[in-house]
Amino acid sequence: MYDLNLSAEQIEFRDTVREFAEKEIKPAAIHPDRLQGYVPPLLSAQLKQASAMGLRTLALSEAAGGAGADTLTACIVLAELAAGDVGLASVLAQTSTLAHALFDTAVSDQQRARFLPAFIKDEDFHLAFAADSAAPDTEWCYHRPAAPSAPTIAVRREANGDWILKGELDQVANAPLARLMIVEVHLAGRRHTLLVPRDAQGLTVRASTASPVWYHGTRGTLLLDDCRVAAADEIAGYCLEQTPAAVLQRSAINLGLARAAYEAALAHAQLKVQGARRIIEHEGVGLLLAECLLRLEAARSLLWQTAWTVDHPEAVSSRSVPAAPMVEMTSVFVAEAAHEVAVRASEVFGAMGILRDMPLAHYVHEAQVFLHAGRGVTAAKLAIAEQINGYARPSAASAN
Repeated sequence: MYDLNLSAEQIEFRDTVREFAEKEIKPAAIHPDRLQGYVPPLLSAQLKQASAMGLRTLALSEAAGGAGADTLTACIVLAELAAGDVGLASVLAQTSTLAHALFDTAVSDQQRARFLPAFIKDEDFHLAFAADSAAPDTEWCYHRPAAPSAPTIAVRREANGDWILKGELDQVANAPLARLMIVEVHLAGRRHTLLVPRDAQGLTVRASTASPVWYHGTRGTLLLDDCRVAAADEIAGYCLEQTPAAVLQRSAINLGLARAAYEAALAHAQLKVQGARRIIEHEGVGLLLAECLLRLEAARSLLWQTAWTVDHPEAVSSRSVPAAPMVEMTSVFVAEAAHEVAVRASEVFGAMGILRDMPLAHYVHEAQVFLHAGRGVTAAKLAIAEQINGYARPSAASAN
């Protein structure tokens, strides 16, 4: 049964991270000097502090040295982090999600023994995932076969089974920070996943400069110049980013951003006086804040319910929860609600809301990134429409 009462551990996680975000992250994140540029620099000192708190290994199982947080707990924690800074939360979410997929599921015992101890010990050890062909975007092939993009990496295998990679992989999340890259390549029509350490022969990482304002966190380009990967560094499982948990964690970060915008507007409205009274007592401002809170609570409720359902799939099989595309629905609803909250919150500030060194202009921009970047809400809505219709997309090969 879905229980609205958080466990004592979840409440402790939330309160600890909220205090850390308020005292350590937010003052640095919204400092006017940091907000002057279009791309605020990553808060490296606070990122290291968060790693020391165990947030880098949040989803990793306790047996492997992590916190073993389920999807709901991870969403609660990441929303609190994002209320401090979206970029920092995005970096930690990426590493935490990949660490769970990699060390708890995909790697062999030998690979785990090689990489896991260093990952646990080094607080600056982050992970990145890169694929040599993008997943098809359903926005452009609604009710049509999805043809995957052509691979961009030249791949060959040596007689001893080692891999040789040549090419570039751009816009790789966490790449500038990552000590280990999880690279998906294609050879002879088959997909292979390789572990590529930062110091691998032939690998260079370059910070991305193209369209830097349309992503969260940090990204980079992997330059592979006859990069050699040992045969023993191929993993049997696949570390895919777009798991339900990963999608929901992105929505949680979006929710935290919206809460930060609402709280900033509320604090401003309670302090600013106009017409001999605080502006929160003006009808128009009160309505704006009420609309923000309505959307925030609706988005939070949907996110928590969907996260709980991902942790308890039996609720769907027992028909306690509708068999609807809840993850996609949550992603769309939270993105649209968060954008509306950020825009309405900026209106409470009046003309100051658009000043670059004010946090509200930053919040609105970040919300737009969630709304439009990557797959975007339009493609997600089309995926929902197909699931409602019971449409199963054929592969390109089967359609020919």
